[in-house]
Amino acid sequence: MEEVVKDAGIEMYEFVKRLFPIHRSITGNGVRETLKIIQEYIPITIHEVPSGTVVFDWKIPREWNIKDAYILDSKGKRIADFKKNNLHVIGYAAPINKTVSLEELQEHLYSLPEQPDAIPYVISFYKERWGFCIEHNERLKLKEKEYKVVIDSEFKDGSLTYGELIIPGESEKEIFISTYVCHPSMANNELSGPAVATFLAKSILARKQRRYTYRIIFITETIGSITYLSQHLKEMQKNVIAGFNLSCVGDDGPYSYIPTRYGDTYTDKVLLNILSSMHPDFMKYSFLDRGSDERQYNAPGVELPVCCVCRSKFGEFPQYHTSLDNLDFVSPQGLAGAYNMLEACLKLIEANRKYKITCLCEPHLGKRGLYPTINSGVDVYKESRKLTNFITYADGKNDLIDISNKIKVPVSELYSMVDKLSAAGLLSVV
Repeated sequence: MEEVVKDAGIEMYEFVKRLFPIHRSITGNGVRETLKIIQEYIPITIHEVPSGTVVFDWKIPREWNIKDAYILDSKGKRIADFKKNNLHVIGYAAPINKTVSLEELQEHLYSLPEQPDAIPYVISFYKERWGFCIEHNERLKLKEKEYKVVIDSEFKDGSLTYGELIIPGESEKEIFISTYVCHPSMANNELSGPAVATFLAKSILARKQRRYTYRIIFITETIGSITYLSQHLKEMQKNVIAGFNLSCVGDDGPYSYIPTRYGDTYTDKVLLNILSSMHPDFMKYSFLDRGSDERQYNAPGVELPVCCVCRSKFGEFPQYHTSLDNLDFVSPQGLAGAYNMLEACLKLIEANRKYKITCLCEPHLGKRGLYPTINSGVDVYKESRKLTNFITYADGKNDLIDISNKIKVPVSELYSMVDKLSAAGLLSVV
């Protein structure tokens, strides 16, 4: 299992490297290019929703694409070059080609004095303006009176693009996985979620049996989730039993998650159990700390059981939304760890049931080879005690998570107990 996970981590890291140079925004060709590459790994369907489409309280904006952007000094030197780092231009920047004074230029520059060597990520939300992002150290060097600014971009009536994969199971009840593909070149914030979601989908597709149906989407943050919900809300409210929004899952930091609005859904229960056993140093945030698409999935009237899963949570690490969130910040081990933890969550949901012991009083485990018939030491009885504790709470009222929590044994150890007791005819499914 460890070798499989390690190999998956290397493959996911190569996936991130491949997508890293692509310039993405909430609409446009960068999203399409990204989704077409994902389509090489898993059979997603790519959907287009026309500009101007009303989605709840929002409207799909005009599509934005960009070819080039730079600032030129009098010697022809490019100060901020989109082709060297696509964070140098603000997202949704309006086209411009003119010479401006340093004073005017400064009004359209964004930098981080507290991180002078980082390029910030800035996007203009639904308002057309031009601007550049630059390292603060470079900004301090600007001395000339005039600079030429060029942004070769365009707005048009186009569409918003998203990818979707429905993997059918025995039941119409669904497990939902959501991640976003709308940021430019940032590795953890942008590409770790799609990488882990893609390789989880590959694993799910490879299973011979699936108890549940899986709904996996690759969207643009906020407007994408709102658009998707406007199209699928009723069926999702009917069928989704657990959901995971993946963001910032590729670094080597501790695990963290944002619960649902009240923290009392099946997804919360699954995540708390798995994280407590696999990564007990995890951080549980408040829903008040939300910031990704869990906002939409938990909105009043929507109320889907979707938690946000991270390693280092967005907004809580210094590289966040800067050029420092690069390929050195994520790792194969970080990606593999998130993949492994989420695989454990999916395995638990698939396997979780309420069980009931089939006989009164304690069953005779010894004659079935399930209990030692000689007292050979304390450690043997410790292991046997786990099994008898499991039996004690297999009363038809508790599922595997409940039993795991009560007897303080990782749920991964309960699977073999279920198999042994079921094979011996001592366990029934309620």
